[in-house]
Amino acid sequence: MRTFVAFPGPANRAERVIDDVGSTTSSEIPVRVGERTLTVEVFEQGGRTTYVVDGKVVDLVNDGAGNERGVITRGVRAAVKLETERERLEAKAGGGAAGSAEKLVKAPMPGRVVKVLIEAGQEVAAGQALLVVEAMKMENEVKAKGPGVVQAVHVAVGATVEANAKLVTFG
Repeated sequence: MRTFVAFPGPANRAERVIDDVGSTTSSEIPVRVGERTLTVEVFEQGGRTTYVVDGKVVDLVNDGAGNERGVITRGVRAAVKLETERERLEAKAGGGAAGSAEKLVKAPMPGRVVKVLIEAGQEVAAGQALLVVEAMKMENEVKAKGPGVVQAVHVAVGATVEANAKLVTFG
């Protein structure tokens, strides 16, 4: 099954397509990315996951759940979006979350809301900061994916949120 991994940037400028993740009974997982097949070894110890990708150690903190994840490696945090080929087809056909009438912005990770920058009734532009969530001593801006009018803000400053918690509804 193909999985699409979109990295942050203008119009998700960096998207990788993982064509196949092979199954295995060992800790080694063959992963095909484009024309290359990489060997990925996964080690879990003390709540931390270490990946060895083609012999190179990559410490990776996977923060969040569902399709929207926060990934931290080498002290750098990036938001990535994971989508399977099936999810993309459902979205195009009008099924799944992308086809729903209600537009929701969800928490990309567990954390604490430190700033709310919008209010109900306010018009926002694509990419406009909506609020700031602090996680692991880092402040992360949650931005609008597209233009719209804020219908409801579901959190207040100081609120603790779980990954994928409802933050803002657009009408």
